[in-house]
Amino acid sequence: MLEALVLAGGASTRMGSPKAVLQTPDGRPFIIRIIETLFDAGLTRITIVTGVHHDVTAELCASHSVARAVRCVRNPDPARGQLSSLIVGMEAVVGPQTQGLLVTLVDVPMVTADTVTRLVEAWERHAAPIVRPEIGSRHGHPVIFDRQVFGALRATPLDRGARAVVNAYADRAESVAVVDPGCLVDVDTPDDYARLGGS
Repeated sequence: MLEALVLAGGASTRMGSPKAVLQTPDGRPFIIRIIETLFDAGLTRITIVTGVHHDVTAELCASHSVARAVRCVRNPDPARGQLSSLIVGMEAVVGPQTQGLLVTLVDVPMVTADTVTRLVEAWERHAAPIVRPEIGSRHGHPVIFDRQVFGALRATPLDRGARAVVNAYADRAESVAVVDPGCLVDVDTPDDYARLGGS
């Protein structure tokens, strides 16, 4: 079983407003576009990990028919870092049948369903500990963490982040070549948002 986690626990300090509600160029809020992309790729077990902006994110999801099926869990202390939200998500969804976690960020709203599908297929085919999209020498999101690295994620100091686990398993990771620039588009600041076409 593959669970999907969307990490949306940050305070959006640099952006100045909750990223989940920002709109993509087609008019959809970031969080709704991501959820619909995951559903389009065949993923139905989706959990949003919120934080400071829990209420606005949960209310937005509740107001969209597709997003009503997702679960929202709150990181009580997202200032501990992104890995803390991933751990909160793991505690909420990982069970004996969970074989992998597809993890993406609310900051990366433009990834396509085709990229998600290709990552899932590669994970099912190779059972690599880490599966991630690749364009040239750059890696993007989502990232699939196989069950074999769950212990490492839980044991990693929060200040080192999930990247420490990705780096530790880099020689066994599966990189999936894609032609989807959206997997690399990380919106952190108003300038990033302006480049995306937001206003």
